[in-house]
Amino acid sequence: MKTSDFYFDLPKELIAQTPLKDREKSRLLVLDKESGEIEHKNFTNIIDFLNEGDVLVLNNTRVIPARLLGKKENTGGKVEFLLLNNIEGDFWETLVKPGKKAKIGDIIEFGDGILKAEVVDIKEGGTRKIKFIYDGIFNEILDKLGEMPLPPYITEKLEDKERYQTVYSKIKGSAAAPTAGLHFTDELLEAIKEKGVNIAYITLHVGLGTFRPVKVDDVDNHEMHSEFFEVSKETAHIINKAKENNKKIISVGTTSTRTLESVSVDGRVKESRGWTDIFIYPGFKFKVIDSLITNFHLPESTLVMLVSALSSKENVLNAYEEAIKERYRFFSFGDAMIIK
Repeated sequence: MKTSDFYFDLPKELIAQTPLKDREKSRLLVLDKESGEIEHKNFTNIIDFLNEGDVLVLNNTRVIPARLLGKKENTGGKVEFLLLNNIEGDFWETLVKPGKKAKIGDIIEFGDGILKAEVVDIKEGGTRKIKFIYDGIFNEILDKLGEMPLPPYITEKLEDKERYQTVYSKIKGSAAAPTAGLHFTDELLEAIKEKGVNIAYITLHVGLGTFRPVKVDDVDNHEMHSEFFEVSKETAHIINKAKENNKKIISVGTTSTRTLESVSVDGRVKESRGWTDIFIYPGFKFKVIDSLITNFHLPESTLVMLVSALSSKENVLNAYEEAIKERYRFFSFGDAMIIK
């Protein structure tokens, strides 16, 4: 299977640069995973595809303001940090631009020295292991100095930081939002609960590797990035009980999907926490999820490969072609689709 098999031509003007004023006013493309049949709806219609006893699985990660602009202590040279993973305590894995300005032992300061970082190691792939030095509470300092790490294809300034968070975001740690969840409002979630649908939460901290392009020709040779996840005992119980009763598991986003499929044992979900680098592409046998709510993804990305695995490459690319024809909005702030 070739990476080029997942290419499609996307007009640049269809890349959504700003979120809609009302979250749930997005459009919804409905794809039948077996027949390939397509319908066009509004996102508020999502409730029509959820039935009593089904489980809607949401990723409750919260994006941190992971972009830091600083300068080298000794030379004043400008340096940009993107925080990737909290290794432990004050030690983080970061992406640094320009990398040549971040050698082992260098000190970078942010906000006139309120926050400092020492480069302690250069990791494989060029990321840096750094140690932060500060007085006070790190998260409060980061909220003050950091910026939202919007994807590279978004060039317009985000006026409201909360619009790059889901309304149910809770556990801080992501460098990017689980964007399929951006369409939900508190009111819509309440209506879904009132219909008798169970809502369960997992946590997967989205890394910037989610935007990393596939650089190999053969899909089998692509190495996935690792991301931290956690599935609670309560969530595992809700999902397993629903499956025993032949109810559907509807995953919101590729992050929730990757998490659930990572912790499946004999078709059951187990309480677990750790790191996953699962790579889902056509040929993968899903053990947990039945349906997927997701956004429209980049050509030749691991994300478009994942959604193709749930239906077929032909069905998904045909749906994307239809979405382009109908002028759907693409990527993080764009419209949604459900593969049912």
